[in-house]
Amino acid sequence: MSRVMFGSVTRIADLPPWPFAYSALPHGEWAAGDYVVAEVLPREGIGEPFELATGRECSPMAGDLLVGALARRFATLEAVGSFEDVGDDGRMSLLTGGGCFGAVTSKSRFSPSLIPLAYRGHLVRQSEKLVMRDFVLPAPDDPFRLPVVLVVGTSMSAGKTFAGRVVVRQLKALGHRVVAAKLTGAGRWRDTASFGDAGADFLFDFVDAGLPTTVVPEDEYRVATAGLLRRMGKTGATVAVIEAGASPLEPYNGGALVELLGDTVAFTVLSASDPYAVVGIQTAWRRSFDLVTGPTANTRAGVALVHELTALPALDLLDENTYSSLRQRLHAAVGSRGAP
Repeated sequence: MSRVMFGSVTRIADLPPWPFAYSALPHGEWAAGDYVVAEVLPREGIGEPFELATGRECSPMAGDLLVGALARRFATLEAVGSFEDVGDDGRMSLLTGGGCFGAVTSKSRFSPSLIPLAYRGHLVRQSEKLVMRDFVLPAPDDPFRLPVVLVVGTSMSAGKTFAGRVVVRQLKALGHRVVAAKLTGAGRWRDTASFGDAGADFLFDFVDAGLPTTVVPEDEYRVATAGLLRRMGKTGATVAVIEAGASPLEPYNGGALVELLGDTVAFTVLSASDPYAVVGIQTAWRRSFDLVTGPTANTRAGVALVHELTALPALDLLDENTYSSLRQRLHAAVGSRGAP
């Protein structure tokens, strides 16, 4: 008997229980963020896990039905693909563990195999397809004005989420109520949930804005994210920690996010793979940063070379002895809330 599993991109939705209605639609009616059903096809090996709406991971078996969303992904170190590349046979793959579906057009040789899928249909209600934006909560009118600690990277897998967790912990030590969010990238809840493990009081990501990934037209991203920021601003938090997934130079709308944040950014952490990547992103993005971390800061040689090439300070956040220095820098940028 087939199991039906809901991906974490469905966590915002009031979807009907199984058995529910779904219907195959022609490709011309497909769009990013559509909720669809796909059947797991036979494969060799296990492949990447599937992240459920609860955040728990599992390994689907052939014949299981997965509920996720049509999406685009452009990962420099893993997989590239889009729902727009799905052929007439309906074959596609699990582009992210959280339930982003599309046809793979390129994949790193070092990445695990992706779960193969067959499109079975769109979720429908009263003859209308269900899409992620149907379930986005209304945003208040008040502008977002929280001070932001922004975490960006030179690429994916550069240590941004780990840096964000350390930043959250130090802000909590300063007495802040923290709202933490990942606002660019590809849908998977575990990274954002880890900010909660570090002590963040409120959690959001772009799925809350109705986006399965942020590889969407810039105007669509701006409208969705502006509303989400206004919701974040009404949580009662005193500071926001915001991670821009991937690199701001990749097509995930990281540059648009920084423009939306504007002068609310009080402190910027750059997670970098090596010193030359720091130089590259400074040159290409034409921005500076308050602190460099990530693999480039894991040795004294790396820290010294970052400073020599860019004059920027670097801290190895894998070393807890650096946390007092980070906390002092954050205190200078966003203050404290009566913490000892």
